[in-house]
Amino acid sequence: MTRRALPPANKDQAARLKKGLVTIIDDDTEILVALAALLDLEGYAYETFTSPLDFLNSLNAPPPKFPGPVCVLSDVKMPELDGLELQRQLVAVNDTPLLLMSGMSGVEEAVTGFRAGALDFILKPIDDEALLQRIDEALAVSGQHQVTRGRVLALEQKLSLLTNREREVAQMVVRGQLNREIAAELNIALRTVKVHRQRAMEKLEASNTAELVRLMNEEGL
Repeated sequence: MTRRALPPANKDQAARLKKGLVTIIDDDTEILVALAALLDLEGYAYETFTSPLDFLNSLNAPPPKFPGPVCVLSDVKMPELDGLELQRQLVAVNDTPLLLMSGMSGVEEAVTGFRAGALDFILKPIDDEALLQRIDEALAVSGQHQVTRGRVLALEQKLSLLTNREREVAQMVVRGQLNREIAAELNIALRTVKVHRQRAMEKLEASNTAELVRLMNEEGL
């Protein structure tokens, strides 16, 4: 069973997209309905799954990617695939923050979940205010991940504009070599080094050498 968030056709839906999408996974339909009602009331976008496998399969589907922050709220003990295995498989796919929930018997799972990278572990019965706070924290983490990915993607696009020689010169600048040393090592004119260096800085939108070094280091070059 799945219920997916709708595209932002009005201001309310647009606000929900901005606030974030919460994926709820639990084989107990009563809990799904209750949590969905809470999130709907609080203005979140949400989708529900009764099976972790259905959720994992949905990640390979072609629908447009959700534009805002996302997190997963999953029960630990489920028949087909438990929450800890879901966590292991989700980590291999992306960096979506995961909140695990379970009954009072789930202390051991909580320790295992934290060690594997779960953002938090929530014991049932769930306090609404505490849950919403954890969800907001998870969505904030997701938002930061998206900002970081966006910055990396933008830098990769800029780097793709560099010629091989421009990249080579920029890498030598990062290593601290002077223009004359680069010219001697590459057996090219000093003026040519300066031209390649300037073009690399323009394409990377680096206003000075320090910024060029920072950008190249961010990409591990």
